[in-house]
Amino acid sequence: MSAIGDFSTIQPKDAPEEMGDVRKLLAASDLALDNQVEVFVLCRQQGRIVACAGLDHNTIKCVAIAEDLRGESLSLRLGSEVVKLAAERGQYHLFLYSAPHNLPFFRGWGFYPLVEVPQLVVMMENSPVAIERYCHRLREQYRPGRQIAGIVLNANPFTLGHRYLVERAAAASDWLHVFVVGEDAAAFSYADRFALVASGVKNIDNLTLHPGSEYIISRATFPGYFLKEKAIVDHSWAAIDLLLFREYIGPALGITHRYVGTEPLDPVTNNYNADMKRWLQQAASAAPPIAVVELSRASIDGTPISATEVRRMLARRDFTRIRQLVPDTTLQFLERKFPVAVSNTQTKGQIA
Repeated sequence: MSAIGDFSTIQPKDAPEEMGDVRKLLAASDLALDNQVEVFVLCRQQGRIVACAGLDHNTIKCVAIAEDLRGESLSLRLGSEVVKLAAERGQYHLFLYSAPHNLPFFRGWGFYPLVEVPQLVVMMENSPVAIERYCHRLREQYRPGRQIAGIVLNANPFTLGHRYLVERAAAASDWLHVFVVGEDAAAFSYADRFALVASGVKNIDNLTLHPGSEYIISRATFPGYFLKEKAIVDHSWAAIDLLLFREYIGPALGITHRYVGTEPLDPVTNNYNADMKRWLQQAASAAPPIAVVELSRASIDGTPISATEVRRMLARRDFTRIRQLVPDTTLQFLERKFPVAVSNTQTKGQIA
């Protein structure tokens, strides 16, 4: 055993006994286990787990060191081990979240702050230039005008409701920037969703369609492992995402307005819309405010159009109803991808 200890990795689902010790170590630092962690780096001294760091895709979470061993040597070695593990898993651009008072600790790991929710959380990444490179690419798509709008779409899949929102924003603006959420965590793949949006907006001239990025609603969203109250967790996640948009993406493109549809069905999204107004318009920031324009959703027979409803109808193979909710390009895609000959059981498995 080295003077620091022995390092190893575990997958939480395969090591229930060790995870009990990890939970205790986290609790001693006022942290809670994040169930999205895929793998942990552990350090043991004489069989005792004295340090841990979790990895979820490209986000480091659940970092804790026993109070009696919080020296610089163990911290730096733990950081080195988890970064090395991420590289072995093909992840080189890493994010990390910390309480603001721990920022110097993680600077020692080579992480740099991006945005901060005061007194709650700092989002960091392991590059001093990555965000600037991303903004440089955005600035190449800059278009002048008095009103420059932005929309972020998941489009799972692209509906007439999405089309309505885009048309209204484009008509009211000199230019519109549309971003498609880049993760493959939805029912439809990112490639399919992006293609459907591209087809659905192709005749709108004053519009730039942007690919997804890790800086807009990605798997690097805020982990709630050290905030115990769910309301605070949701609030902080929204704040991180929106501050990134206001302080980096908006200024790079000159965005003055962000458009969003009302959300009468999903309380989480409805709360996010409310947070949007706070963090884009009202919160103190070095970046200029971005006005939030909330439009009433398009509806059919008094029912708001939603991608959720499209997916529900798809499971039932109700293409007659789907035809009322989506553009022709989306309908043609769905009919090709989910032919009626396929059983309902199969269909549900494909779109769950």
